Amino acid sequence: MADVHDKKTRSYNMSQIKGKDTKPEMLVRKFLHSNGFRYKLHEKKLPGKPDIVLPKYKTIIMVHGCFWHGHEDCKYFKIPKTRTEWWTEKIEKTKNKDQENEGKLKDLGWKIIQIYECDLKSEKINNTLENLLKKITDGVC
Repeated sequence: MADVHDKKTRSYNMSQIKGKDTKPEMLVRKFLHSNGFRYKLHEKKLPGKPDIVLPKYKTIIMVHGCFWHGHEDCKYFKIPKTRTEWWTEKIEKTKNKDQENEGKLKDLGWKIIQIYECDLKSEKINNTLENLLKKITDGVC
């Protein structure tokens, strides 16, 4: 099946997709800051350059896009009908890299909290953020 966009349009669309400072990430950061938490962003010294690092709590928060990180059984994760094999491979590589980095971080003594973008939609956001507070302060991840 052919792409619905020409190469130039597709290239432009893909170039506009952000890896940092995404809307879901900004929602979590704003919430943390308003609750008195201070954090580091995209710490280069740690495996995978985690999204949000809370050194005081030895906790890392990974804010994942449902599509890019292959969130199973999520309505926001659908493999495209064009170049299906390529997309499947790309997303699997991302998931494998996530697991690899998570393992390295755990070996270094970090607790990891994963939040997917669907957990930050209007019907779930309050519950997600309250659970996030509990996980950080109780040290349960």
